[in-house]
Amino acid sequence: MAELLRQALRIVAALLTAFGLTFLVILLAHQDPRTALSALAAGAFGSPYTLAETLTKAVPLLLTGLGVAIAFRARLWNIGGEGQFLVGALAASALGTSGLKSLPAFALIPVMLLAGTVAGALWAGLASWMRTARGVPEVISTIMLNFIAAQLLSYLLHGPMQEGTHAQPASEALPSAATLPVLWAGTTLHGGVLIALLFVGVVTIFLFRTRAGFALSVVGANPEAARVAGMDVARTRLTTMLWSGGLCGLAGGIELSGVVGTLYENYSPGYGFAAVAVALLGRLSPWGILASALFFGALNAGSGSMERSAGVSASLSYVLQAILLLVLLASQRVRWTPRRTVMNEST
Repeated sequence: MAELLRQALRIVAALLTAFGLTFLVILLAHQDPRTALSALAAGAFGSPYTLAETLTKAVPLLLTGLGVAIAFRARLWNIGGEGQFLVGALAASALGTSGLKSLPAFALIPVMLLAGTVAGALWAGLASWMRTARGVPEVISTIMLNFIAAQLLSYLLHGPMQEGTHAQPASEALPSAATLPVLWAGTTLHGGVLIALLFVGVVTIFLFRTRAGFALSVVGANPEAARVAGMDVARTRLTTMLWSGGLCGLAGGIELSGVVGTLYENYSPGYGFAAVAVALLGRLSPWGILASALFFGALNAGSGSMERSAGVSASLSYVLQAILLLVLLASQRVRWTPRRTVMNEST
């Protein structure tokens, strides 16, 4: 409990510091910080519609954040959530606009989302294979695979998957049977939020109640000790990356089916990259990531209102996210430095 309290206090301190620095940034831009932050809050929670918008934007952040956190727990630096998100959307779109589109919704939607999950898992698995077979660090391979996924998306939308009129680089719109149901009439809130919440529980059970989750933690803590204990480190890393990429791919499929409906270039606003900050703010804990995703979803939902009402650029939300991530990393450094100093003096 004491450790949980220290972690909670550290996160609260990071949030307060980040908002304080953002306050200064707004002042330097010759704007009123109180008006800007009030507009941000109103745009995120001020009405049923804006609340639903916050929840909708939190869904892809929650799933990609969970995926990234699983990899990070095993000390696998999966920075490829963006690419896995894109290929997941590609796979879901390909099936949703193919000959399968005549299927009823109860069959078509699960098939699409399963395709997105598998595509994301295989994309992350490729990075894992490169590490095992060729010694390529996953932090490099996953970043490079992001660019490959973006170029693959561009190629397909200018060629094989382009809509019939060829007027723009976009896919055919999904049929109504391929779209997730709206949960709150008059809002954007869709059934994907229930799937995302379900996976909070699934990931919690996987990490803390299964042998595979225990092996993942051991490999992350000390791979050499895991080998001595008879664990298959390579297999555990592959399983971890498949889980990680699968969740990011599922996020891409859900966003396509629940919100966008049509695949186009620049499809993702950076959910896969924001997932790193979401996972770190949530302390790599599924329930912490849920709270973190809601926070970042509120920032994204309220930024438009802040720009309209206070005249402050919506890009400020990204500035706040960046400041928050830097503050969190700095707080980790402050935590460990005294212990290293004590150890050095004792030796």
